[in-house]
Amino acid sequence: MRTLSPNSRLLRVVTASVAVASLATSLAACGGDSDAATRTRSDSAGTLTIGALSNGAAKETRVKVSEVKSISAELPKSVAEKGTLVVGVGALPAGSAPLNYVGQDQKTLTGTEPDLGRLVAAVLGLKPVVKNSTWENLFVGVDSGKVDVAFSNVTDTEERKKKYEFASYRKDNLAFEVLKKSTWNFDGDYRNLAGRTVAVGAGTNQEKILLEWKAKLAKEGKKLTVKYYQDNNATALALSSGKIDASFGPNPAVAYHVTQNAKTPHPTRNAGQFSGAGATLQGLIAATAKKGSGLAKPVADAINHLIENGQYAKWLAAWNLSNEAVGTSQVNPPGLPLDNS
Repeated sequence: MRTLSPNSRLLRVVTASVAVASLATSLAACGGDSDAATRTRSDSAGTLTIGALSNGAAKETRVKVSEVKSISAELPKSVAEKGTLVVGVGALPAGSAPLNYVGQDQKTLTGTEPDLGRLVAAVLGLKPVVKNSTWENLFVGVDSGKVDVAFSNVTDTEERKKKYEFASYRKDNLAFEVLKKSTWNFDGDYRNLAGRTVAVGAGTNQEKILLEWKAKLAKEGKKLTVKYYQDNNATALALSSGKIDASFGPNPAVAYHVTQNAKTPHPTRNAGQFSGAGATLQGLIAATAKKGSGLAKPVADAINHLIENGQYAKWLAAWNLSNEAVGTSQVNPPGLPLDNS
């Protein structure tokens, strides 16, 4: 959330099995900034390949997408004149499939988030330049102006609105991943976490929510142990070896891991979901720009153009995330409340 995923590091989501070793190898290959072109392979002007170089994580889908002059006219002059849209992704050090990771060519940043950034850039008539960094440095890049807009599974929060402006594009749901043989389920009740050991990414929205539940349980005389691991592989090993009972991360990554692990010695399953914005509000993932930059409106309009013309649905379907679709992109919609953000 991470899903927010974010105050500090984006999704260091859990990988629930070493069976994804071939993909994990390509994830680890990610170095520093990644300047990924809009067109890959045989793409021609006016087309873009969704899911290119995904190493089997997506169904490659070619879509037509061109500049919409009425929307690109909304761009801040500084962005329009330079002709590029610098898209920030916080995928270092290991990436998080299917959201963002290094593709099978060992250099191109692929995943749902970079793909949407490229689609939006095309509608805005700009060349996308995808910059990869750690979760913390993603926000440093936005703050400094080195990144125009972050597409990195960032949750819209009221706290973040103090510094950033948002254009929503996907539902923000978190999920618990457990071994398939486990009988434990979250069932939407934090009290079911009593006595459990759960891994979570540091500095993420899911960490904030989990720590809040931990505090509530402590007041009730019950214990929840929270664990942190350096990367996805370490979390996967901890889960398969029984060192943790579950991991808590963005639903897209959990759904992906469950599918990938289905035929391995340690299959996993989804043990329950929870809105990234808490019990009373549906969380939203949003493109994130510096407050006052003037980018949220044109980005939201570009996303709505993609929704209305079908490219958005094809993007989600290619990555098997159609169940997280939103009906419209909103500028600064209600976000995770201040008392939990």
